[in-house]
Amino acid sequence: MENLTELKNTLIKELGSENKNNQFIIKTANEWIEDAKARPIPKMLFGELWFENEVCILFADTNLGKSILAVQAGESIASGKSTCGLKNEVEAQKVLYFDFELSDKQFENRYSNDYSEHYQFPSNFIRAEINDEFMCNNFVDFEKEFIKSLEVTIIEKNIKIIIIDNLTYLKNETEKAKDALSLMKELKALKNKHNLSLLILAHTPKRDSSKPLTKNDLSGSKMLINFCDSAFAIGESARQSKLKYIKQIKHRNTEQRYGTENIILCQIEKINSFLQFSFIDFDNEYEHLKTVEIASKSDRNDLILELHNQGKSNVEIANELGIVEGTVRYVLNKLKS
Repeated sequence: MENLTELKNTLIKELGSENKNNQFIIKTANEWIEDAKARPIPKMLFGELWFENEVCILFADTNLGKSILAVQAGESIASGKSTCGLKNEVEAQKVLYFDFELSDKQFENRYSNDYSEHYQFPSNFIRAEINDEFMCNNFVDFEKEFIKSLEVTIIEKNIKIIIIDNLTYLKNETEKAKDALSLMKELKALKNKHNLSLLILAHTPKRDSSKPLTKNDLSGSKMLINFCDSAFAIGESARQSKLKYIKQIKHRNTEQRYGTENIILCQIEKINSFLQFSFIDFDNEYEHLKTVEIASKSDRNDLILELHNQGKSNVEIANELGIVEGTVRYVLNKLKS
């Protein structure tokens, strides 16, 4: 015991006090709650999918509309309105959108009618590209320089909402745990330091479109998902390619509302020169997954019922028809209701 006391006194003496320069902030659970009471309750930025002060990830396969949905979310926050049936609870404020995908001309085309009748964004919506001249002169550690420049911009322009499109540009190897971990730590530290809300876009690797979207479909998923507060994804309907759906993947400030049984079904269309996801309905994800080549969905359902009546389990039926077990369960429940 004396040795432990001695060690403690020595360490405190070296640190200067019990808290100064300590790696940990230690309080009782009640003290943490009391401190938290003084801070405002996080408000919705994009429905239950993204709240204030969260690092949120939006992921999808290529050409499914990630950038379109991200700009739409940013524009709604910048103008202080809701969109796509998803509530925005904050007042109009500045949104900084990093566009690493489109050139300015491509962006113009997307938000105009054949380069005329341009959409007028709110002045709060700020778009940023990488300065190629800076890149040529300073490309030593792109991630480090990006974080440094980002912090300067946050302070100079008083930014609280940031959208990064996309993560792949910042890290070409996000599937490697160490790379994902490094970047997410930097972004999360910035979020905590400046009280930010971040939406980060990411790609999915090649996936089986007959299975529901999960956190495992995100490149570098184990680390990225662990270090974000929330995540949602875009899927494409196998019923009609023009139909897309939005699914909630991770949540901390709310219960899951838009899971497998309640996806947000949309279609992409241009309205008044603004390319956007238009809300259609809520639906079950299994209705939009790719299935084995059976003549029709009705035939598939009949086969499922027939095999079920033969006493086969849901897993056995799924394996025989080449579909996921959840589809079997969903169809049988639907037929029984």
